[in-house]
Amino acid sequence: MSIKIALVGRPNVGKSTLFNRLAGRKLAIVDDTPGVTRDRREAYGQLGDLRLALVDTAGFEDARGAALEARMAEQTLAAIAEADLCLFVIDSRMGITPADERFADVLRNADKPVVVIANKAEGGKGDNGVLEAFGLGFGQPVPMSAEHGEGLSDLYSLIRQTVPDLSAAPDPDAPLDETKKPLRLAILGRPNAGKSSLINALIGEDRLITGPEAGITRDSITIPWKAGDRAVQLVDTAGMRKRAKVQDRLEKASVADTIRTLRFADVVALVMDSREAFEKQDLQIADLIIREGRGLVYVAAKWDLVPDGPQRLKALRATADRMLPQARGAPIVAVSALTGRGIDRLMPAVTQVYEDWNVRVKTPDLNRWLREAMERHPPPAVEGRRIKPRYIAQIKARPPTFVLMCSRASELPESYERYLVNGIREAFDLPAVPIRFIVRQNRGQYSEKEG
Repeated sequence: MSIKIALVGRPNVGKSTLFNRLAGRKLAIVDDTPGVTRDRREAYGQLGDLRLALVDTAGFEDARGAALEARMAEQTLAAIAEADLCLFVIDSRMGITPADERFADVLRNADKPVVVIANKAEGGKGDNGVLEAFGLGFGQPVPMSAEHGEGLSDLYSLIRQTVPDLSAAPDPDAPLDETKKPLRLAILGRPNAGKSSLINALIGEDRLITGPEAGITRDSITIPWKAGDRAVQLVDTAGMRKRAKVQDRLEKASVADTIRTLRFADVVALVMDSREAFEKQDLQIADLIIREGRGLVYVAAKWDLVPDGPQRLKALRATADRMLPQARGAPIVAVSALTGRGIDRLMPAVTQVYEDWNVRVKTPDLNRWLREAMERHPPPAVEGRRIKPRYIAQIKARPPTFVLMCSRASELPESYERYLVNGIREAFDLPAVPIRFIVRQNRGQYSEKEG
């Protein structure tokens, strides 16, 4: 049992810093620039024996209509509505501002338990702000420094007083049941390709901020979800532009966060605008996904804007196989988040790729295939001496990794390695996942091939 806590307040008061502190790791991007956080970001954390379900929110600003700030405010209000407790964060050095007072009215109308955090109070520098915070009417504020970890024991005591019927957290060192681990699906692509809209369409709610502006998403946002009986963690990421165009400090941090998400993903959906899919940046992102050893699904988004769907899909398939032969056969799912078309085909494709990514091929089957492959196309002779493969075995999954033991391993041509890798793909039906192929001999020399 955990308590759901929303971290709320105006921009640049330290909500994301406190979120990272309570989560025990740097999950949210932190910067002095106001308005870094836009979508709700969720994570589990622990404070003493309390298990916390944390929700980081955008800085609340008065805005109306279709402005981005208005959409951010809607996300904050949704987080408050779902929370068991709100941590109202203020900047103790600046004291109470008119924006803080307006937001205090919002919290009173929401009728939720509230604890005020007077942040940035290290060294007594925010004493006046702490005193002013009493005037908000939410009881005793907690002087804290989220950056330095000061005031956590006082926060624990006030949470206990405010929400007294809390159970202790489960043992954090208890072993996880591997069979219940969710499939981690990362959504990658260029800015404004339709990543957030795709996730909203999948889960059936406006969970993520969307709009015509490129680069709305900055943090990688994880959303727990159920696809039928399967638990899934959907991870929305910031758009990835060409490296030469990424100059802004915040954008560099966002791209680094996206790459970190990729490395922890099981399967990656590469979202592309159908009208300009497989441009150079799409190809570079796909190559990065394959080199990181993740399963790959292509998503052709905004399909409602494509006039000749069947012909366009055929052209995309040909382009993918020609430009990215190392992932030949990876599924292409055409979707429209606006109309819902094709959305139901995405998760079956992801599930199949995930199963292939986890596949284990029996050693006898592999060696039977190897003998047949060598009969069809024997290894070449080098300097008059033929290379002799001895046996092959799979040494790991996620992604499938194979080792071939043979004589004169270092002299086996790359072309023959590619022949074997492609043969494994075809024989064991592994089209959409990277295959790692290692050639070794008894003396310890080796070469490695990914396909």
